[in-house]
Amino acid sequence: MKIAVLPGDGIGTEIVAEAVKVLNVLGLPLEMESALVGGAAFEAHGHPLPESTLKLAMDADAVLFGAVGDWKYDKLDRPLRPEQAILGLRKNLGLFANFRPAICYEQLVGASSLKPELISGLDILIIRELTGDIYFGQPRGRRIATDGHFPGAEEAYDTMRYSKPEIERIAHVAFQAARKRKAMGKEGRVTSVDKANVLETFQFWKDVVSEVGLQYPDVELDHMYVDNAAMQLVKAPKRFDVVVTGNMFGDILSDEASMLTGSIGMLPSASLNASNQGLYEPSHGSAPDIAGKGIANPLATILSAAMMLRFSLNQEASAQRIEAAVQKVLAQGLRTADIYSEGTTRVSTREMGDAVVKAL
Repeated sequence: MKIAVLPGDGIGTEIVAEAVKVLNVLGLPLEMESALVGGAAFEAHGHPLPESTLKLAMDADAVLFGAVGDWKYDKLDRPLRPEQAILGLRKNLGLFANFRPAICYEQLVGASSLKPELISGLDILIIRELTGDIYFGQPRGRRIATDGHFPGAEEAYDTMRYSKPEIERIAHVAFQAARKRKAMGKEGRVTSVDKANVLETFQFWKDVVSEVGLQYPDVELDHMYVDNAAMQLVKAPKRFDVVVTGNMFGDILSDEASMLTGSIGMLPSASLNASNQGLYEPSHGSAPDIAGKGIANPLATILSAAMMLRFSLNQEASAQRIEAAVQKVLAQGLRTADIYSEGTTRVSTREMGDAVVKAL
């Protein structure tokens, strides 16, 4: 099973190292090869996604990704910025479905900014469409300067677009996920988030999702405007089961949902194509302000590796082993800085990875 390991920038190298350490003790026939991506690749090769890195990713069964970006690259021409690497990987690998589970572990209920009764037992799945919407609509803007800025400009614009096949395929993914969750005792309901009252694109989205929903009579479907969804996530988050939405709304809502659990450092994510080849990464960014300090939380990356085993490598038992080990470590009271509270034991990035290995 071939895994392309792309640590990236900032804390990416630290957190990916811990996930690789965990994978190495599972006793599975894994072949892992690393490559530069993002700012690190720009420094070495003059591009955030070199051809050699892209080829490695495309030839792999799965990609384990850290994070990219640093403020020092903000003045680069937009196509050369580190963040373009992740967009390029999504496009070239055909990654169209982003899974972001928001699960509140019982041991971390006190770390959430919400009242315990609101988030205790929280287990929702946000599915974000990745290849359409305003991020990929053409034209993408009127750039005046080559550095990506707009001195003296009078106008800038982006175009929101979706095709029917794009909406249909992400809707099928959502309904199938809800069906599987229902079989596991979850509610089995899809909430489609749109802005159909204002945007033609999302009236179209709503119509297509409704059509697909007719093929899944065992799965309940409701629709919600994005502003209301943002409010309900902090008012009554457990009313949701599976949420499906477009690229931009999904980007925002999944980050909001991540904080319900106490820390974005706990949230994994998976981005899949039609063949279940996937890119797996923590939901957080590169956090250059804490890079090299050994305080980053590696659990989101370790849990992303578990998702990789489940969805792309068909190793469900090993995925469950990792998830159980993470829960055991939390039950032992071990915490990185982002989830630390009085009465728990603060550990470093490396020590948290070692603890998960020991639990395994």
